[in-house]
Amino acid sequence: MDLALLLQDAVDAANDKPWYLKVTGLDWLRALLVLTVGWTFAKLISVRVGALAKERFDPQVSMLVRRGTFYAGCVITLALTLQQLDFELTILLGAAGLLTVALGFASQTSASNIISGLFLLGERPFSVGDVIQIGGTTGEVLSIDLLAIHLRTFDNIFVRIPNETVIKSEVRTLSRFPIRRYDLKLGVAYKEDLDRVRAVLLDVADKNVLCLDEPPPIVIFQGFGDSSIDLQFSVWAARANYLDLRNEISSAVKARFDAEDIEIPFPHRTLYAGSATGPHPVHVQRDE
Repeated sequence: MDLALLLQDAVDAANDKPWYLKVTGLDWLRALLVLTVGWTFAKLISVRVGALAKERFDPQVSMLVRRGTFYAGCVITLALTLQQLDFELTILLGAAGLLTVALGFASQTSASNIISGLFLLGERPFSVGDVIQIGGTTGEVLSIDLLAIHLRTFDNIFVRIPNETVIKSEVRTLSRFPIRRYDLKLGVAYKEDLDRVRAVLLDVADKNVLCLDEPPPIVIFQGFGDSSIDLQFSVWAARANYLDLRNEISSAVKARFDAEDIEIPFPHRTLYAGSATGPHPVHVQRDE
């Protein structure tokens, strides 16, 4: 009787081998086939779904749909691959749960960035393709991920900004509206007639094809400066023509002021030593 029990235990121990010892070469071949086909299928489906989403939604939403579809397909493919190898998925799920808890305690900054990313996705202050300014960084939004946003500056530099920083900072979306205003700050001499200066500036705007008629250009009095009367010349342009107008209008104003003999003064400084002080003596010495 004892011998029979020992034989049964030996048989059970032989059958209770680790899962990787039970896998045959055919099982590995099937798993590799499932992995290859599944990954390819997930890639093709994600591209197709992303293209359909792009026709109905903005680039940001379509990118998220495409990525979500691809990641979901990868997870299903991984599960089917492990199933071909007789791997118990409950072990994998348990390990994933423990890993998630450990990562949660170890990466509080990442969790904050993820929460901030969810707020950005919900609020949507900007989208992929917009030009934004955060602090001293200005660039085009390439992607909005859960941890950070990715920008490409105008000098073609890749910049990664954490979502937590974006939430806490002032963000200026430069491409949100179809038109933009350019404010040219300038000064004219005190001897100039302001009505004439205003008429010249408005005529410069009227002759520039990039300057919009509505809203109309305006000239705003800023104040009496130390050496000049300070003005603000504000003109509007379509968003695509903003940089061209900014360059052209400054050159046109300078050329027109030169033609009209309107002085743009440089800073003047007068030395004053007090009312009781007499004139400073000046001696002219000739060279021998």
